[in-house]
Amino acid sequence: MQKPQPLNQTREQITHLDNELLSLLAERRRLSLEVARSKEVDVRPIRDTQREKELLTRLVTAGREKGLDAHYVISLYQSIIEDSVLNQQAYLHGRANPETQKQQYCIAYLGARGSYSYLAASRYCQRRQVEMLDLGCQSFDEIVQAVESGHADYGFLPIENTSSGSINEVYDVLQHTSLSIVGETTIEVSHCLLGKPGSKLSDIKTVYAHPQPISQCSRYLSQHKDLRLEYCSSSAEAMEKVNQSIDNSAAAIGSTEGGALYQLESIESGLANQKINQSRFIVVARKAVAVPEQLPAKTTLIMATGQKAGALVEALLVLKAHQLNMSKLESRPIPGTPWEEMFYLDIDANISSEAMQQGLKQLERITRFIKVLGCYPCETVKPTQLSNSQLLIEPSTSKAEVISTVSLDPSPYRFSKTYKAQASEIHCGPFTIGAGHIGAIAKITLSKSLLLESSQAALSAFERRVKQLKEAGFQAVILDGCHSLASAEAIIPKLRQTLHQYDLLCVIAIEQATDMPLATGHADMLFLTGKQMFNQALLTQAGTLPIPLFLERNDMASYEEFMAATEAILSQGNQQLILCDSGIRTYNNANLPTLDLASLIQIKAHSHLPIVINPCYAISEDALPLQTQGIKQLKADGLVLNCPLEEDKANDSLALMTEVVRELYR
Repeated sequence: MQKPQPLNQTREQITHLDNELLSLLAERRRLSLEVARSKEVDVRPIRDTQREKELLTRLVTAGREKGLDAHYVISLYQSIIEDSVLNQQAYLHGRANPETQKQQYCIAYLGARGSYSYLAASRYCQRRQVEMLDLGCQSFDEIVQAVESGHADYGFLPIENTSSGSINEVYDVLQHTSLSIVGETTIEVSHCLLGKPGSKLSDIKTVYAHPQPISQCSRYLSQHKDLRLEYCSSSAEAMEKVNQSIDNSAAAIGSTEGGALYQLESIESGLANQKINQSRFIVVARKAVAVPEQLPAKTTLIMATGQKAGALVEALLVLKAHQLNMSKLESRPIPGTPWEEMFYLDIDANISSEAMQQGLKQLERITRFIKVLGCYPCETVKPTQLSNSQLLIEPSTSKAEVISTVSLDPSPYRFSKTYKAQASEIHCGPFTIGAGHIGAIAKITLSKSLLLESSQAALSAFERRVKQLKEAGFQAVILDGCHSLASAEAIIPKLRQTLHQYDLLCVIAIEQATDMPLATGHADMLFLTGKQMFNQALLTQAGTLPIPLFLERNDMASYEEFMAATEAILSQGNQQLILCDSGIRTYNNANLPTLDLASLIQIKAHSHLPIVINPCYAISEDALPLQTQGIKQLKADGLVLNCPLEEDKANDSLALMTEVVRELYR
């Protein structure tokens, strides 16, 4: 065996390669701006998806020849493409608004250097290659006043977080300002427990933090009840207090990047309740900006509807009529008018577009108040469709075969209204869904305690939970994780018996092909998870069964691929199919799905099949009731809601789930 070269020599070679990679990435970024300059002249769209498909196909093939995994290559180039797109957008947006082109911006933000608002503002300026003069503020009102008075060029306001939801105070501020929203940016929020160098967790007695991080890290803090919490106006203030403390008994919740500015070190990391924790910021300025037509745009507006039944529905139907996708809907009380609300909408459209202009005119006629808060480039970069197949480990029969099966058939697709004009109703025992019948389905992930057949306590806890779900108004329960049960053949019949005792259907999730025999023997209905949407053999098998099915959309699948999988099932004879959309992934949220309301509208317009939505992966719990209104108004046939089985979590979510189900049936 040949003796390896010295470790230091190997590390020096790796360092040399890393430096070369950085130089190449910088050169690639420079060339991408040359592409933007060309598109500025030719007025071509910022994205060239066909070019991206060809690029990724070539790179994946070349990577495999060099022993590189396709997933690794795709993930790497997704980040590179995202950076390229956002840089091109920033360049073209700046060129369309020459009055904004300065050597430096004065930015008003919450807190001081090191706060998350400061980090978001810094990255925003870095992408635009301008120097940032920072102006720390103590409140959102102070940020707005700084911009309104001219002391700052832009203000950064955190608008929502994937863990704690919308930031209501910011929505309230937006009601009363003349400023316009001119941009947005999203950053990863990695909460750490920060202390003085050498501090240990056992040393900490007091934790300083802003209310938002405290909310986002509530699970961690509940496990350390001995820690005393002190609220601060910003994360920067919290870190400053620790920096000024006389001993090691104080800590702050913040980022490692911000902590370094205050000579603090991370004691523990990953404090957030959710693994993926992101904050979205809006950028406000005194003057609105123009968004070139080749850039993806977002328009934010506020409106107050009339005080009559169906007023909000009427307004949302205007958006549907003009094919305008609403990506966010929030409501806030109107000060001085009890029980009346102002609605905030994010619409994926350029305000200068014909559809948006016509939609606004129609909304003006049916609302009591409407105001556009701003139109700005959308920084959500959706992945090219090729990544859907490359990121998955597929069976030998690929999704390409599924799609080709559909496209080669000249007759109308079986899922389409051309094939069947009347909306389908799916019946299973007491459960009916579709054609005006609404369904509420709970999804339970089976706990590890059920691994033991003799765990009577666990079965009793399951029964208590089932009783609560029935009382809340659910009609069926999806059992997820059956494949992990060591004694599934013995346990599943008991669970099904319990569900039937409370007139709830037993739906078993199919997470792998080996789940099918057990599921077909004990389930009232099957739930094909998104992981199996591209499994042609499994789709064919499911299509031959006489059992009603749910088909969940894969979170990387396009609308066309979802419909292709649907056709694959229907073509085998089983017409008892319900579609389920749990959201899709984007570049900005690679691990966190986003609700695809545009596809919901498209499916309802073109397919006779019922479709249910599972919003739990894409939005925070506190946003569920309002989002349910929007989902219902877009004519979805029901909801799937993730319901924890553990009693400590179940009790916390029960009231919310009950409220959501009641809103669905209302």
